[in-house]
Amino acid sequence: MKTDTLTPELLNRTNAYWRAANYLSVGQIYLYDNPLLRRPLRLSDVKPLVVGHWGTTPGQNFIYVHLNRVIKKYDLDMFYVAGPGHGGPAIVGNVYLEGTWSEVYPNVTQDEAGLKKLFTQFSFPGGISSHVAPTTPGSIHEGGELGYSLSHAFGAAFDNPDLIVACVIGDGEAETGPLATAWQSNKLLNPITDGAVLPILHLNGYKISNPTVLARIEHEELEQFIRGCGWIPYFVEGDEPEAMHQLMAATLEQAIEEIRRIQTHARSHNDTTRARWPMVVLRSPKGWTGPKVVDGLQVEGTFRAHQVPLLVDPEHPEHVQQLEDWMKSYRAEELFDQEGRLIAELAELAPKGERRMGANPHANGGILLRDLRMPDFHAHALNVPSPGAVDGQDTLVLGSFLRDVAKLNQEQRNFRVFGPDETLSNLLGAVFEVTNRQWDARKVNNDEFLAPAGRVLDSMLSEHQCEGWLEGYLLTGRHGLFNSYEAFIRIVDSMFSQHAKWLKVTLELPWRRKIASLNYLLASHVWQQDHNGFTHQDPGFLDHVINKKADIVRVYLPPDANCLLSVFDHCLRSRHYVNVVVAGKHALPQWLTMDAAVVHCTEGIGIWQWASNDQDAEPDVVMGCCGDTPTLEILAAVSILRQHLPDLKIRVVNVVDLMKLQSSSEHPHGLSDADYDALFTKDKHIVFGFHGYPWLVHRLTYRRTNRNLHVRGYKEEGTITTAFDMRVQNELDRFHLVQDVVNRLPHLGTKGAYLKQLMQDKLIEHKQYIDKHGQDLAEIRNWKWGAHSRQMPVPQLMKPAA
Repeated sequence: MKTDTLTPELLNRTNAYWRAANYLSVGQIYLYDNPLLRRPLRLSDVKPLVVGHWGTTPGQNFIYVHLNRVIKKYDLDMFYVAGPGHGGPAIVGNVYLEGTWSEVYPNVTQDEAGLKKLFTQFSFPGGISSHVAPTTPGSIHEGGELGYSLSHAFGAAFDNPDLIVACVIGDGEAETGPLATAWQSNKLLNPITDGAVLPILHLNGYKISNPTVLARIEHEELEQFIRGCGWIPYFVEGDEPEAMHQLMAATLEQAIEEIRRIQTHARSHNDTTRARWPMVVLRSPKGWTGPKVVDGLQVEGTFRAHQVPLLVDPEHPEHVQQLEDWMKSYRAEELFDQEGRLIAELAELAPKGERRMGANPHANGGILLRDLRMPDFHAHALNVPSPGAVDGQDTLVLGSFLRDVAKLNQEQRNFRVFGPDETLSNLLGAVFEVTNRQWDARKVNNDEFLAPAGRVLDSMLSEHQCEGWLEGYLLTGRHGLFNSYEAFIRIVDSMFSQHAKWLKVTLELPWRRKIASLNYLLASHVWQQDHNGFTHQDPGFLDHVINKKADIVRVYLPPDANCLLSVFDHCLRSRHYVNVVVAGKHALPQWLTMDAAVVHCTEGIGIWQWASNDQDAEPDVVMGCCGDTPTLEILAAVSILRQHLPDLKIRVVNVVDLMKLQSSSEHPHGLSDADYDALFTKDKHIVFGFHGYPWLVHRLTYRRTNRNLHVRGYKEEGTITTAFDMRVQNELDRFHLVQDVVNRLPHLGTKGAYLKQLMQDKLIEHKQYIDKHGQDLAEIRNWKWGAHSRQMPVPQLMKPAA
């Protein structure tokens, strides 16, 4: 490879720009005042608490300046994903040098006063974090947690044919499971319709205090690993700046030209043969250009350079001079003019306008976001002549709706379905009537729905990748959903948390535009895992989600297919939320007409008058339910109670929007105390069937007046058994629910005692029957609402009192 890509003059300017970025990075970590060292450095110029990470920073600065050069040379649409943890000084400094930071934050001006503010705000109370956070223009990736950079990069590249995402991967980050898997994403990238991802593996050799695996294996083994993942590696290795600048410049040109060759060939010949995309391995010293030795210990090129390489505080006053010498080694007087601005000949190296990586609109995806074209969900409604008269499979019905969403937005190419090989299992297979799974690897005759282009990305069995791809897709201005088995969505608990935090922070930044919501469809849920058993039973994602800010999270548990359609239409139209929707795929009774479902879902909670008989009197008991299976069992229990205790006054309250249970002072969807009391009363016993862990409902309602709340839900009991026996084991079944009501109402006397004994007999009969026959009792399998009454009232809903 030629090593004279840069002319001597351009080499000098490139190195000077890099020095400027390094100077700004050190200044951010250390300085409180005296930003250009126009007087001797004093301890009072240094922040009282110095916090930051230097080790990865000079390497990232090196990458940024060279990416700027190829952006200008090739007029690239490119932005930068910073994967290494806490490399904030590099990206913030470069975004400032290119002018974007001052445009977004006008108080941080391009002069000495602005430099002081830039330095002071870093890792300082009321300022910015030490990693690449939402506050950083040009970022779609929070660097605080490692492992997701490459997944985000691919998500951004899907359906963005002119975009190149430069993804810098730390060698520590490369050891995480999500990142190690993400290398395989190149098997799903279409060179015709998608953009490109340029991974840059930054090998600086160390994590916090340990070496990194990829930096310590032999060169041949590393190259074999990368090639085995389907990439063509280009190596840039060394520590001598001039030689490294020449090598990096030539390497990036070769990589960009190879990307363009792949895309040009594919697009001109309609050839979707899987390409071997280029990637770069940059091996440079950790803490490059920083202090080489501190207190007799080597720092540059060791783990000691990872965070703050030089302690400057009252206990180490001698380090003030060493810090000054370090900063002066960058010769800031040659880089900034008298006013403190980057000199013109260096400023000219940065791209202009939206070609600046900090100003690329893809990194502020709300700018590019366009509404989905939505079908009329009413057209997919199930005909429900009366409550419980027909059975239906909720997600199967939703699948036809999602098919139409995909069809209507094919030309816009801004909607995708993500999932870890569960789209068919979750009964969303109707989408394959209009699209395919995107797959760029080898195919064989028996494969189904695999094609080079498609709206579905579910052909990798990795929840981490699906989550990362979808987040990258949303953050760059598109729409989508993630369908998963409920138990295994827990794999991305931490990724969800990071995205929710991103949404929370960006909501407070006026320059950040809102993006489409992150929509989860959790199917194959805890009550429908009888054949898989205990490992597949975990509704705890709901508990995890509601820990996040009320402005961000929404949780819906529609009781039937028509409610699911109404809820999902709303979720796909929403902005800047995390919407969690739990729905079943097995055939269950359907309760509401579409018109009634729309009203019920709009309210989020309501009395089901057709199931209640307390219209002319105070209820003796309130039966609450949330979730498809709890709703079935609550109504079955109500049916038994009304048959055997016809004088008992029962109110049935169904909850679709879980956050309605929380106080309106805590969540914007929450009910006021007056509305809650109107539904649940102030003092009557509430027997509540809940989809998840019972204590979650108690947590949401702990401030309410009525303390007579008794929740039944999943209590970590399960095995391979029948569907109804799962409910029995967790005491959510109709027989236990009836017993609970009787226990709460001592005035039922002898009638209650006899009914309670009958329910116990039924539980024994159930156990004996399933042990012998391997299926539930016929009366369970064939149960229909209305056995207690000859005539069914017209289904309607009662609105909560204002």
